[in-house]
Amino acid sequence: MTETHDRWEALKAACLACDRCALASTRTQVVFGVGDPKSEVLFIGEGPGQEEDLRGEPFVGRAGRLLDVMLASVGLRRSRLYIANIVKCRPPGNRDPLNMEQEACMPWLREQTKLIRPKIIVCLGRVAAMKIIKPDFKITSEHGQWIEKGGYLMMALYHPAFLLRDPRHKPATFEDLKRLENKMRELCEYTLPD
Repeated sequence: MTETHDRWEALKAACLACDRCALASTRTQVVFGVGDPKSEVLFIGEGPGQEEDLRGEPFVGRAGRLLDVMLASVGLRRSRLYIANIVKCRPPGNRDPLNMEQEACMPWLREQTKLIRPKIIVCLGRVAAMKIIKPDFKITSEHGQWIEKGGYLMMALYHPAFLLRDPRHKPATFEDLKRLENKMRELCEYTLPD
C-alpha cells in the first residue's frame, strides 16, 4: 500500500470516530465522502441529509439522483469524481450547518483536499460556496464563474436540492456544467468526461 492510501484510510477512520461537535450525538453515521480519491475534480456540498445519514454516502436522495443526471449530461460519472461535504454529520431537520459545526469539521475536508489534490473544486450551493470560495458569495450572480484561490480553480453550481424546488435554474446550471466540462478537457487527464 502507498503512503497516500495509508494516510487516506487513517483519515477516514479518525473522521468516522469524530465527536468534535454536537452533531455527533444526533447522527446515524458519519458521511465521509464517496468517489475516486485520485480524481482531479472535488465536489463539495454543505452536509448530509436524512438519506445520506442513513446510508453513509453523500448525495443519495432526490438531490443526489438529480446530481447524477446533471453529471451525466456532460459525460461525467460519480465514480470518476470525489464528492464530500463541509460537515460530515447531518444537521437536525436538514438545517444549514452552524458556523461552529462547519469550523469543527473543516479540518477533515482540508485533509481530504490535500490528499486528493484536485485541479478543480466545485461547490454545490450557497453554503459551500460561502465557506470555500468567499464569505459574501452570491450564488444567484456568481454561479458558474471561475475563481482561483489557494492554488485551486473553483466554481459554484446551484445545489441540486434548490433545483428540485426551483427548476427554472436548471438551464443556467446546464450551461455551468458545460463550462466545467470544457475546463476539465483543458486541465484534467485522469478525470476526463466520457
